[in-house]
Parts: sequence; C-alpha cells; structure tokens
Amino acid sequence: MKTSYMLAVDAGTGSGRAVIFDENGNQIASAQHEWWHRADPRFPGSMDFDVEGNWSLLSRAIRQAIAESRIAPAEIRAVSATSMREAIVAYDRSGREIWACANVDSRAVSEVRDLQRDFADLERALYTESGQTFALGALPRLLWLKRNLPDVYARIHKISMLSDWVLARLSGVIASDPSNAGTTGLYSLTKRDWMPEALSKAGMRDDIFPESVEPGTVIGRVTEKAASETGIAVGTPVVMGGGDCQSGAAAVGVVNEGDCAVLGGTFWQQVVNVGPSVSDPSMDLRINPHVVNGLNQAEAISFFVGMVMRWFRDSFGAEEVAAAGPGGDAYRLLEEKAAGVPVGAYGIIPVFSDVMHYGNWYHAAPSLLNLSIDPEKSGKAAIFRALQENAAIVAARNLSAIFKLSGKTPDKIVFAAGASKSAHWSQILADATGLPVVTPVVKEATALGCAQRRQSGSAYAATSSRRRRAGCAGTSVSSRISTTRLSTTRRASAGHAPTRCSDSSWTRASPRPCGRRQVSEFYRSVNQHSRN
Repeated sequence: MKTSYMLAVDAGTGSGRAVIFDENGNQIASAQHEWWHRADPRFPGSMDFDVEGNWSLLSRAIRQAIAESRIAPAEIRAVSATSMREAIVAYDRSGREIWACANVDSRAVSEVRDLQRDFADLERALYTESGQTFALGALPRLLWLKRNLPDVYARIHKISMLSDWVLARLSGVIASDPSNAGTTGLYSLTKRDWMPEALSKAGMRDDIFPESVEPGTVIGRVTEKAASETGIAVGTPVVMGGGDCQSGAAAVGVVNEGDCAVLGGTFWQQVVNVGPSVSDPSMDLRINPHVVNGLNQAEAISFFVGMVMRWFRDSFGAEEVAAAGPGGDAYRLLEEKAAGVPVGAYGIIPVFSDVMHYGNWYHAAPSLLNLSIDPEKSGKAAIFRALQENAAIVAARNLSAIFKLSGKTPDKIVFAAGASKSAHWSQILADATGLPVVTPVVKEATALGCAQRRQSGSAYAATSSRRRRAGCAGTSVSSRISTTRLSTTRRASAGHAPTRCSDSSWTRASPRPCGRRQVSEFYRSVNQHSRN
C-alpha cells in the first residue's frame, strides 16, 4: 500500500518550522528558521508578531521540507499546525490580519493592574472557570488595544491563536481549538468553549470569538494562494491542531491522568494531566485544556530557558559556532565542555528563570551572580552548566507544586522537545527531581503531536460524507499514529549514564544517589538567599 505523509507547521516563540512524518510517525524531513519579535518603539514591553515576514519564513520552511522529503506534494495527506500559546491575532471582517502579538508581549502591565483594581473579584472568578490569571491572558491585551489603538480595536471581527492563524493562511477559515484558546483566560475548562461573558463583565466587546473546534477536525482545504506560497497541493485537507505543550505531551504518551512531562523549548513547560475538577486555590499554577478531550493539564512555566541558551551561544559561543559549521550543533560542543564541571557549577547563581506563582508573578532582571575571577570556575563551561542546572531546579520545584496539587507523584518524567536532545541535561533533570527521566528518540514532539491530529483529520475527511449521510454528529476520529510506548522502558542502574531502553524509541536517565541532594541543597541555599 502506498505510504501517505502528514505535514506539521510549528510556529514557536523563537522559530518556525515544518516537519513531515509518514503515517507511522517517522520523521521524514524538516526545515526551520529562527525569528525574533519586533518591539514597537511607541509602546514599552511590546512584542509584535510579524505576520507577513514570519509567514514568508514558514512558507520557505514548508517548501524546504517538501524538497528534502523527495515526495510529491500530492502525497501529503493532510496539514495542520501547532504554535506557542497566548499569542493572539486580530482580523478584520475580510479576514485580513490587523494586529498580532507574540506570547512574550508585556505591553499590558497597566491594564492588568487596572483590571485588578476596577474589577476586584474578576480575576479569581475567571481563574475558577478558565484556569488562567491575567498574567498571560488576552483580556488585558484587548483592553490595551481599546485604549491605545482604538481604530484597530473597533475593526476587530475575530481573534484567534497563532496556530489558528497558520491554518487560516492555508485554508481561509478562522477557527480555534480548546488547548490553545484555553490559554487566553476567555475559555471554559468544563464547557470547552469561549466565555463571551468574560469580556462583557469588563465592559468589552464580546462578539469577536471564532468557532471552537476540537483537534483533528478538518476545517477546510489548502487554497490556490496558499499552495502557490508553500508548495502544498491545492485541496489538501487542513486539520485543526493545538497548543505546542499539549500537542507535544500527547505525542510522547502523556494522555492519562497523572502522566507527567517536561517540554524543553524556548520556554520550559512542566505538566501533569489532571481531571476536570482540579483547580488551584492559590492560583500559583495554570490549568489548561488538553488536546485529549476530558483531560486538563496542571502546568507551570519556566521563562526564557531556551532563549537564554540561544543568547549564551550567540554571545559567548562564537568558537563553538565556527567549529560546528553550517547546520552543526554548537550547543553540543558547549555541553561537552560543561560535562566535566561539578554539581553546583562552582557556585555560579544564574537568575533567569524562577518558580511560577501565576497569580502574583514577578521576574527578576536577568543576571549571573557569584562569578569568580578564576577562569576555570567562571568560564563558558561553568556558566553553561549553571544555566542547565537552573532550568532543572526550577522545573523540579514547579513539578513539586503540581504533584502536591494533584495528589499524585508519577513514576517517571517524560522529557521532550529541543532540550531533550541533551543526555547530560536529562541526567541533571533526573538528579534534581529524584525521578527517572525518559526521553523519546523523536525530538520533534510538538510537531509529532500535531501530526497525530492531522492523521485523525485526514481519516475524518475520508469518512465525513458517510457520517453526514448516517446522521452522525462526531467531528473527529482517533489517530492511527500511535504515541511512543512507555511500558517497555527499563531502569538504568543508579550512577550510570542515560541508557537506551528495550524499546528503541526511548532513552532513560535515573537519578544518581547523591545527585539530587547535591544540586537541590546548593540551589535551596541560593533561592533562600535571593528571597532574603
């Protein structure tokens, strides 16, 4: 039987990429382009998303991935998208984008304070229903638009998330899925639908929401214009995708209540699947809809981890970048130097990411403290190790809070996305958490999760007419791309390097007897000092 292929488009915080998988979930080809988000000099904290420039980069990535795969565009059975969450796009009545911001946009600080002052109970009431505070939500940003760009605000016909925008560019159809829309703070966890009343309670327009569609649903087909831009065949089914974190979690088998994952991208997300009734009275954690209907995810976020590593590479790793050459991995060379640095990185204190307190979230100015004038103890290798430890310790503390909330501690952590390429970082994470860390061989977890949704949708496309004739109401079907198996992993002996599991899809790192104690005690003293 002829093999069919699926295309995933991933619009991340720091880059856009296209990945092609076969129907068994094997990665066939990929292409990626880094991007930065533009600040509007008129508005402090702004981070605009360049829809035209970034669509050009995504289109180029898609064409490159198709060329690398050496398959005909017509062999691509379906296309979908995943993306950074919280980023929003506003459209006018014609469907043209009139404003967009990235997830790191922080221009609405005053609006958050004003909403908290003028509607004292609104944030907690919305958190109870949506699992979100104002910190990353759409409501303050829309209020900012109303105040600062009233002409743009008045022209808004619909808003969407960034993955939805990719699909709209491909198909001309604007719709949203629960996993990404759920991060706006304007979406109900229990109803899996928009909450117009969230805007009306704040005196805002409540008529700007698109249709809510479950992942795996065919929403349209690739238009002639999109085909000419991307090289995808006209008429290819366009399938609803989802948020990067939830899609990535599903791809690596985090699909049951209590399952746990750390997704190491530009930001690091720590997630545990929870039932629909779980909420955090302290509002320290966010609760998001999963791409799996009937499940939510308790989530904490470590800010800027991947972005910090990229900054370090670009600022201090010129030697490694040159040695790696075009297409090479300078991070691997930096890590090889850092591997010999002892636990604690000679006392270097990196201040980049901190533990999440969603309802009262502050971020210290990025800093490197306690540097020595001894070049061995404050050189590239030591700082690189300190940055890796900082990410692992913050992840461990965030996960501890989630385990306490859910009442369950998993028997393993699934570590996926870009940072999981590093076996050394996996070991540090195992030491910091005290739990075995398993890592999938396929590192493009978010794209693979998106491919699973596409597989569902393309199967749906073939049967949708029969469903309608039969009077069925269902709009999606189960994926035939199976998630990677966890049941066949084996425990590595304590103190050993990460090992290949009996299932070749996974590697495993087990906590070393002294590793967690050494790392945790060091950083406990650091965190206490920073609070004082």
